[in-house]
Amino acid sequence: MTKESAIPADRFAEAGEAAEVGAMDEESFRALYARTARPLWAYLARVSGDRALAEDLLQETYCRFFTSRPAEMSDAHRKNYLFRIALNLLRDHWRRSKGDPLNLTEAEGAEDLAASAESAPAVRDFERRPELGAALRRVKSRERELLWLAYAEGFSHKEIAELTGLKATSLRPMLFRARKKLARLLGRDL
Repeated sequence: MTKESAIPADRFAEAGEAAEVGAMDEESFRALYARTARPLWAYLARVSGDRALAEDLLQETYCRFFTSRPAEMSDAHRKNYLFRIALNLLRDHWRRSKGDPLNLTEAEGAEDLAASAESAPAVRDFERRPELGAALRRVKSRERELLWLAYAEGFSHKEIAELTGLKATSLRPMLFRARKKLARLLGRDL
C-alpha cells in the first residue's frame, strides 16, 4: 500500500456522510484508520494475491464501515467489523469472478506482496522468510485466511469465529490442521 493509493481519511468527512449517519467524528476515524489500514490491506493483499484488488477492497471496506454507524461500536468491535466487511467483499469478488479463490502460486506479483517498505510487520516477515510465503501459497484459501487472522493479525479464536461465521468449536481443529499442513510444507514438526 502506498501513500498515493491509501484512501485519505478526510475524503469521508468531505462527503458529509458523518452528519447523515451520525458516524464517528473525524478525529476518531483518522485514529482508527491509522491503526487498521495497513494490517487490513496486508490481509487482503496476502489472501487475494493482488495489490490493486486489495486497495480497491480496502477502500470499499472503509466506505461501507463508515456508513454503518461505527460510533455505536466499541473499538475492538470496530476492528473485527472492518475485517468482516473485507472478508465478505473478498468472497463476493471471488463469487463474481466465477472462480475459486485465487491460487497464489499463479498470482501475478504474488512474490512482491511483501516488498513494500510500508507494509505491516507480518507482511515484512514474508520478505525475510520466503519459504513461509511459498508454503502459505500452497494451502487452501480458507486455511490461509484462518492462519493469517490468527498468527499475523493476532485475532483470538472467538474473534476469528465471529469474523468468518464459523463455530469456535470447529475453528480449533481447522486451525490445528492448517498449522500442521503448513509445518509439513515447511518440513517441520509441530
